[in-house]
Amino acid sequence: MTVNYRDATVTVDGRTILHPVTLDLTEQRVSVIGANGSGKSTLIRMINGLTPASSGTVTVGGVPVGRRGRKVRGAVGFLFSDPDNQIIMPTVAEDVAFSLRGTGLTRAEVKDRVAGALAAVGLQGKDEQSPHHLSGGEKQMLALASITALSPEVIVADEPSCLLDLVNRNKLRKTLDGLSQQVITVTHDLELAADADRTLCVDRGRIVDDGRPDQVIATYVRRMEEATAP
Repeated sequence: MTVNYRDATVTVDGRTILHPVTLDLTEQRVSVIGANGSGKSTLIRMINGLTPASSGTVTVGGVPVGRRGRKVRGAVGFLFSDPDNQIIMPTVAEDVAFSLRGTGLTRAEVKDRVAGALAAVGLQGKDEQSPHHLSGGEKQMLALASITALSPEVIVADEPSCLLDLVNRNKLRKTLDGLSQQVITVTHDLELAADADRTLCVDRGRIVDDGRPDQVIATYVRRMEEATAP
């Protein structure tokens, strides 16, 4: 799958949040880093239309996000930083099943898809448990299961580890690494960012660095150290 930006810009109330971006994301794992307010979340939220381009275009697999948003959203799963924003049903199994409504699957097919998605993230046996009794890490895994049950081609994750402790953060890293989909992740977690094949650094609404994770991260850390030096 390829995500393409062509002079894509985001402007809000006359202020440019993201300056023109022309970019092709073809790698299986892409990470996006940058300071708070740099525009990195805006960049990835354009992929499924959560933030529309003010000008220019974004396409996913050749499909324009602005004109065929419904088809694009079927191909792109979005994982938020706070899983509570994605959990709505009273049991774990029902929450995953809810994501499959309208897909045309039979009841038996839904049951099989739910079981497979839960097993893939280590939540087998918790089908009838209330999501609100899960740990923070388990909730994030449930949100991920609801996404992977739909078999999207791309998964976009916006700060997926920011609310997790070390054990659950590492479990999330391992789970994301094992997915077959293209995964594009915005993160302050530089270890998670380093797992990618390619890293982008965003600063003040512009992509200021793009390349190998180790090189981009090292430059970013050095820049941050210089900015905070007395």
